Amino acid sequence: MPDNTLGTKNKKNPVETVYDAIVIGSGISGGWAAKELCEKGLKTLVLERGRSVVHLKDYPTATKNPWDMRHRGRITSVLNKENPIAAKCYAFQEDTAHFFVKDKTHPYIQEKPFDWIRGYQVGGKSLIWARETQRWSRFEFEAPARDGFAVDWPIRYDDLSPWYSHVEKFVGISGNKDGLENLPDGEFLPPWELNCVEKELQKNIEAGFPGRRMITGRCAHLTQPKEIHLKQGRGQCQARNLCARGCPFGGYFNSNSATLPWAEKTGNLTLRPDSVVHSIIYDEQKNKATGVRVIDALTMQAAEYFAKIIFVNAACLNTNLILLNSTSRRFPNGIGNENDILGRYIAFHNYRGSLMASMDGFKDSYYYGRRPSTPIIPSFRNVHKQETDFLRGYMTFLGAGRSAWYDQSGSEGLGAEYKEAISEAGNWQVYMSMQGETIPKSTNQVRLSKDLKDAWGIPQLITSVDYDLNDEKIVKDFLNQGAEMLDKAGCKNIVQTDNKQAPGLDIHEMGGVRMGKDPRTSLLNKWNQLHSCPNVFVTDGACMTSTGNQNPSITFMALTARAANHAVEQLKKGNL
Repeated sequence: MPDNTLGTKNKKNPVETVYDAIVIGSGISGGWAAKELCEKGLKTLVLERGRSVVHLKDYPTATKNPWDMRHRGRITSVLNKENPIAAKCYAFQEDTAHFFVKDKTHPYIQEKPFDWIRGYQVGGKSLIWARETQRWSRFEFEAPARDGFAVDWPIRYDDLSPWYSHVEKFVGISGNKDGLENLPDGEFLPPWELNCVEKELQKNIEAGFPGRRMITGRCAHLTQPKEIHLKQGRGQCQARNLCARGCPFGGYFNSNSATLPWAEKTGNLTLRPDSVVHSIIYDEQKNKATGVRVIDALTMQAAEYFAKIIFVNAACLNTNLILLNSTSRRFPNGIGNENDILGRYIAFHNYRGSLMASMDGFKDSYYYGRRPSTPIIPSFRNVHKQETDFLRGYMTFLGAGRSAWYDQSGSEGLGAEYKEAISEAGNWQVYMSMQGETIPKSTNQVRLSKDLKDAWGIPQLITSVDYDLNDEKIVKDFLNQGAEMLDKAGCKNIVQTDNKQAPGLDIHEMGGVRMGKDPRTSLLNKWNQLHSCPNVFVTDGACMTSTGNQNPSITFMALTARAANHAVEQLKKGNL
């Protein structure tokens, strides 16, 4: 079949179209690819399909008070109705909606219900992520080989450990040295403190359930900036909990405040926003990829850019889309897809289960600020061996807080008496939620529509992803175990909830371009290179062989830094 060309060549000067490296996407992993490649001396083009967003300059609501916004920060019924998918996201509000993709603008086809949350701008979803950062342990990398799901990872924890450290030092991760085998320690800044009720929960849960540990959450916030962070121009986190607006202090990590400016300082970065990547160009004479085809998001003009190596970091599902759309005579079903695996084995995190409870007492205790981290209980199911009737496990998030004055609708009195009543913080409430590992399956897949295209002439993505019996069992186990832990901790009025939310709302899509040892059962090798086109690297969520139960972003960053350094080494040796 003919190459998937656009028919319009780039008319710019060749000097402006040829680079050492091209990075597709400017989010968490794309920003890291740009930083590492530029630092190593490569002239690097970063292509971002969304608009330009410059740190500080383009955070329009960052310092606004609630009363400065027409609807006090809440989304209107009209905005909610126009965005039935995006509006489900916890961070989609009046003060942050400008960082989210609107549903009508970028349609896709849900063969099964799937809530695809996206952020198309320079920085991508790094502007609006939840900033939780936990390393994987050896158990996650070894799990598929031990448990018999997915395929064996081509790397182990020891391969990635030094790259976790490399990333953590630059990003700035707050956390405590807990000494846990199933949640390894990292390069930490001082941790956020648990409040008095959380300490009570910690004491009682750990006493009642030996082997289960409740620890301070680990998150990408600068509690005590080091020299490397000050060099980035970032400052201490102010515990405002307004992170999704963009932080004027640089208190949390995103591409815009850290990796992209760092890359720009080298003089080797070219950043091109409003560049919708259509596909990757494959040269059959050279047996490698030579560049990418781009549609200008504003002018609709087609262009081609060329480089020796290409990093695809468009975020999991868009990375799958781009690779599926990159067809040629050699790869009629998508670049590197010689085994019908591309787009399959999509997985995610199961967020369906949650619990709420109350805690009596402690009314003479208060806390200050809005801590950005959440206490966690690392997964305790099937860690060392298979011990339940479901595979893998779940991480538990939990915490406690006092209801604020505006939640105290039951307060009695009039005038001064009423104002006095609502000036006091309310009762203590405890919450608990799950982050469960889902098992990659061939039937959970994305593919391209043969009929429908988007505004830029690119096939729309079809999502066909669902839960299975294993997921149902994990939810049930979490709710039962959660209720037992809260009861043992002294909580009252425990309420269990299965919200039945569709996949996707977790915003942790992974898979479709999985790593592996065997080219017959995987698409990427241990360095994140396509087996059959090794100058193409995939290091975002699409590369994941399995999902683990931890938040994935720090693993994406570590994989990206590792792969980028390998790419530069191989390029210097003439192997790419």
